[in-house]
Amino acid sequence: MVAVNRRGFIVSALAAGLLAGAASGALAEDKPKIEFLYSPFADYAPFFLAEDLGYFDEYGVDVTLSPKSGTAETIQMLASGNVQAGAATWGAGLFNSINAGATVAIVATSAKMPDTVPSPSPFMVSQKAWDEGIKTVADLKGKRVGIPGPGGFGMYSVAKALEKGGLTVDDVEAIYLPPPATAAAFANGGLEAGWSIEPFALQLEREGLGRRLVEDHTFGTELGFIAFNKEFVEGHEDAVVNFLAAYLKAARQLDNGGWKDEKVLDIVARYTGTEKSLLQGIAYTIRSEDGSIDLNSVREQEAFFRKRGDLEYKGDVDISSVYRSDLLKRANELVGKK
Repeated sequence: MVAVNRRGFIVSALAAGLLAGAASGALAEDKPKIEFLYSPFADYAPFFLAEDLGYFDEYGVDVTLSPKSGTAETIQMLASGNVQAGAATWGAGLFNSINAGATVAIVATSAKMPDTVPSPSPFMVSQKAWDEGIKTVADLKGKRVGIPGPGGFGMYSVAKALEKGGLTVDDVEAIYLPPPATAAAFANGGLEAGWSIEPFALQLEREGLGRRLVEDHTFGTELGFIAFNKEFVEGHEDAVVNFLAAYLKAARQLDNGGWKDEKVLDIVARYTGTEKSLLQGIAYTIRSEDGSIDLNSVREQEAFFRKRGDLEYKGDVDISSVYRSDLLKRANELVGKK
C-alpha cells in the first residue's frame, strides 16, 4: 500500500513537473521577442522611456530597441519579417506599398506636428541668404532649397511652406540632402533655404547659420506611425497590445510635462546623442492621447503625392486594410485599468 502510494506520489510529481514545464513553455511562447527599429531623434522618446523606465516589462513584453538608417529600411525590414516592429513617416513609397499589398500592420501614431510654434520641423532660410535680402518665401523663386528626399514627409512639408509664398516645389531648385547636412550647406552658401527637424533646427539658430522662415505650414499634420510585421501581429496580438500599452503610458508622460523631468532628459540624451541643454530648448512633436491616427491628415498627404505623380495607383489607397485600430483600442483599455 505504501509502495503504491509512493509510486502514485512519484507519478503525480512527475506529471506535475511535466505540466509545469508545459506551462513554462506556454508562457515563453506568449512573450515573443520584439525588435523595434528607431532613429536617434526626440520623436522616438516614448520608446526610450518605455524601455528604460520599465514600462515594457510592466506590460510583459520583451523588446529590443535597434537603431536604423531610414524610413524605407523600416518598411522593407518589417515586410520581410527580419524585424517585428518600427516607426516610419508617411510618404509616397508607403502608400504604394500598401496598395501593392505590403505585409505590414499599422497600429498607432508615433508623432504628429503640434498646432503651436516653435515648430519641430521648420522651413529655414540661411543667415547668408537672409543677409543678402531673401526674407520671404516668395524671394526663394529659382533658389536652392534643401529637401531630404522626393517622396517623403520632408517634400510635403517644404511644399506646404512654399505655398505660403505662392510657390511650388517646381519653382525652386530642389537639392536632396538630409537635415544634418544643411548646416554645412548653409555655411558654404550651397543652399538658400531648406527643411529641418530638431535638434538640427535649434543648432542652426544657435550657430548663427539659419533662421526660421515658416513654422505654421504643417499644424496638426501626422508625421509618423508605428508598424509591425503583419504575420507577427496575426500570431501575437496580445504582445502587440501590451507593447502599445507601454508606449501609450510613456507618450502620455512626455506630453504631460515629462520633458521637464531631468531623468527623462537623461534617457533621451543617451539614445539620441544630443546634449541635455539642447533637448531642453527644442520644439517637440506630440501624439494624440489615445494614439489614434488622423486619417484626414494622411489623406491630404496622399493627395499631394498623387498630384505630383508619385503614386502608382488611382483613387485612395485602402488604409483600413493595414490599420489595426482594434489593437489600439484594446491597448487603451489596458492602460485604463492600471
